Amino acid sequence: MGQSKSAKYHIIDKISIATGELVSWLTLFMVLATFVVVVLRYVFGVGVIWLQESVTWMHAAVFMLGAAYTLQADEHVRVDVFYRDMTAKRKALVDLFGSLCFLFPLCGFVFYESYNYVADAWLFSEGSRNSGGLAYPAVPLLKSILLIMPVAVILQGISITLKSIDTLRGR
Repeated sequence: MGQSKSAKYHIIDKISIATGELVSWLTLFMVLATFVVVVLRYVFGVGVIWLQESVTWMHAAVFMLGAAYTLQADEHVRVDVFYRDMTAKRKALVDLFGSLCFLFPLCGFVFYESYNYVADAWLFSEGSRNSGGLAYPAVPLLKSILLIMPVAVILQGISITLKSIDTLRGR
């Protein structure tokens, strides 16, 4: 009980920030890989399917693994017409309600619906459908992001929920 109010959720925020900063580097690799694909294709007449596929997967990873970071930074999509003028306690109430009624159930649904899809990719040692594409285990590893994303967002939702409760209690 002697913890400061931020100690409860500080570690979750740090994980979300570290993940977001790490995954942001994928944007640089996406640009470089796209440049290489274009040069190889239009200058040398060579197609590198696995590199093209990796750009698509990096793009997906940036959005999915960056979701918790975006939520932590309060940069997610929200209708701010009313929210921006609310008091801190009303904002906390909206955040608490949104997390409990929308965020947690949606993330649970995404995890539930993705589980068999990801498990099958591992079970069948899935590789790319394209000749010369990404080989096993790249595809199952990348599909596993479908399970990592909702877990990371739920963790960040727990942080938001704890902050909201602290604000509502006047801490």
